[in-house]
Amino acid sequence: MDNKEREDKYYRAKERVDQMKKFYTSLTSYVVFISLLGGLNYWIDEWRYPWFLWAAFGWGIGLVFQAVKAFGFNPFFGKDWEDRKIKELMQKGEEEEKKWK
Repeated sequence: MDNKEREDKYYRAKERVDQMKKFYTSLTSYVVFISLLGGLNYWIDEWRYPWFLWAAFGWGIGLVFQAVKAFGFNPFFGKDWEDRKIKELMQKGEEEEKKWK
């Protein structure tokens, strides 16, 4: 493995760790603020209408997408698909270059 590959792997790993860190920070914020909203909802009307669930649901959707990105879970476009597509596009690019030479 040459130095360039090692650097690329390091930067990809560093980027992924940064994404995970952002996710955990967002998750902590989510738990704290939704708990506060739930407490406020209970204090105001004793959960006769649990309006804080709307905020929990909306923010939760964003959090799920952030987790998918941070942890690389994507059943449709996973890492294998990405690698295959990169190789395919690189081969097409090489074939087009050969046509023009």
